[in-house]
Amino acid sequence: MQKKIKQITLWAMLSVSLINAQEKQVRRASADFESYAYADAIDSYERLIDKGYSSEAIYKNLGNANYKTANYDAAANWYAKLFELEHAEQDPDDIYKYAQSLKSLEKYEESNKWMKRLEAIKAEDTRAVKFENNLDYLEKIKEVSGSYQVENLPINSKTSDFAPSLNGEQLVFSSGRDKGLARKDIHEWNNEAFLNLYSVTVMENGELAAPIKLSKKLNKKTHESSTAFSKDGKTMYFTRNNSKKGNFARDKNGYSRLKIYRAELRDEEWTNIRALPFNSDDYSVAHPSLNNDESKLYFASDMAGSLGESDIFMVDIMKDGAYGTPVNLGDKVNTEGRETFPFVTQNDVLYFSSDGHPGLGGLDVFATNTKDKENMYVVNIGEPVNSKEDDFSFVLNEETKKGFFASNRAGGQGSDDIYGFTQIKEIDFNCTTIVDGMVKDKETGLPLKGADVRIVNSNNELVAQSVSGPDGIFSIEGNCKKEDYRVMVSLMDYESNNTIFTVDEISDIARIEISLTKTVVQPKIGDDLIVFLSFEPVYFDLDKSDIRPDAAQTIQKVASYLKLFPSVNIEVQSHTDVKAGNDYNQRLSQRRAKATVAYLIEQGVDESRLSGQGFGETRLINNCTTREKCEDVIHQRNRRSEFVVVE
Repeated sequence: MQKKIKQITLWAMLSVSLINAQEKQVRRASADFESYAYADAIDSYERLIDKGYSSEAIYKNLGNANYKTANYDAAANWYAKLFELEHAEQDPDDIYKYAQSLKSLEKYEESNKWMKRLEAIKAEDTRAVKFENNLDYLEKIKEVSGSYQVENLPINSKTSDFAPSLNGEQLVFSSGRDKGLARKDIHEWNNEAFLNLYSVTVMENGELAAPIKLSKKLNKKTHESSTAFSKDGKTMYFTRNNSKKGNFARDKNGYSRLKIYRAELRDEEWTNIRALPFNSDDYSVAHPSLNNDESKLYFASDMAGSLGESDIFMVDIMKDGAYGTPVNLGDKVNTEGRETFPFVTQNDVLYFSSDGHPGLGGLDVFATNTKDKENMYVVNIGEPVNSKEDDFSFVLNEETKKGFFASNRAGGQGSDDIYGFTQIKEIDFNCTTIVDGMVKDKETGLPLKGADVRIVNSNNELVAQSVSGPDGIFSIEGNCKKEDYRVMVSLMDYESNNTIFTVDEISDIARIEISLTKTVVQPKIGDDLIVFLSFEPVYFDLDKSDIRPDAAQTIQKVASYLKLFPSVNIEVQSHTDVKAGNDYNQRLSQRRAKATVAYLIEQGVDESRLSGQGFGETRLINNCTTREKCEDVIHQRNRRSEFVVVE
């Protein structure tokens, strides 16, 4: 018995020891995750899962860590396991990242379902709004695709190469190719070397010389990336991590913020390197880009006022070299996701990367014209620049139509590669809003075809026009400029009508209904209401006086008209073809007149306003004077009731 007690005690001690070891591993993995050492965190969490240990927090952190390091396949796997848990938290950001990860697996329908869930949980989320307003985003991307010819470049290494920029004939980029053996040279985010700046001469024939590492005054023991140069090449802006005495440094939360620095070229040396005044140890400022006249600097940041993980900002550069107050570009450009790597062309077109706008997966490159800030229309520039992976740091020379961007797509040499491209088709920034609607008769509710439909703006200028179809439906490509518009509808014999709609977002305007009132024109005595009101004829089957379903619909319309205009009295005049004798046809036509009048009375028309008369075969409306002369479809036109106005 004493031996058995000792065995139980020993087993209990071992169990406690194993539990404590697992808890330490969880704490260590969580510490790595919280300090942005994602590569280490992923390794630690996966080891725990291999040992049978799992939890909601582990699945969530594995999903997020893989998403942050662009491992979208793995991210989708862990998010799926997270949401399979019965009581898993429905975090909007996790849902969105799962939807994005599914796109990278080209599971677009499944991704759309999760976007619908995001909308249900957080309807005001700009990513959900932009998705709902662009349900056909894949079709739109397909339409714009093919605007560029893309090629991989020989300057790429087996590590990360990205953030190309142009400085005259020089292509400057960031690379982790100098991977050392020392741990201090490896970044814990993704276990790759710290980034340095390199320069390549672009030959006249387009070929690239061998990369040369830039000055040690620029390249420290930190990350350096994302450069922008003045036209004269004497001023340079670039991105660098927080540092102390030139070494990589973290804040109290374990994160090394990004800052933009400005350098001057003097005697072929980069000097006077200074951090910009709106940098901070509390947030990141990165990826600078100058506009054409160098009066504005665009950049990415998560500073106060940001909508998401990073937003695009703009700051004025004063003539004396001072800087204004950074301005967020707003929710036309920015979302709750990542907007980053801005680049502004000579003609003020802003290119940037985002995972918040509808795209193909990961980061896609988008473009917008910044000249009209109230109506910036964001366009996904499509394949082949964009892919199901991360595509970013796009730059373009609008004169030569050539440029560069980076991507971690399959087929590259390293984790990120730089690609060259030639633009072969311009991006269309003249966006349209599809306005769908229907024109109806106000009294009957029936659709009206052939109505003239026009859209005018607040200045009463014609924007677009169309005509309603047989089902009364119209669809017009209107202007997406933010303002009030008026839909004006007119149709012969109807009073014109209009309605106002407002374009707040670049999205389609669904089903506007316009009802038209019939112009009050009294029929003359002797007019047949069928002809006067353009109704379908009331026909009868051969040798029948029953009211057919199609005839019933017309008689109901006649009844509605008679109730609307109580001063109109009618005589129902019914007819036959020549397929029977005169006497028989006379009796048959009388039965038809009686049945028609009875149906009108059933519809609520006062009997005193109605009379009926059969005319047999005496008023044929064609030359079918014998049974054999015409086909039955022609004889059918004589088997009818008319609704003739009388005093």
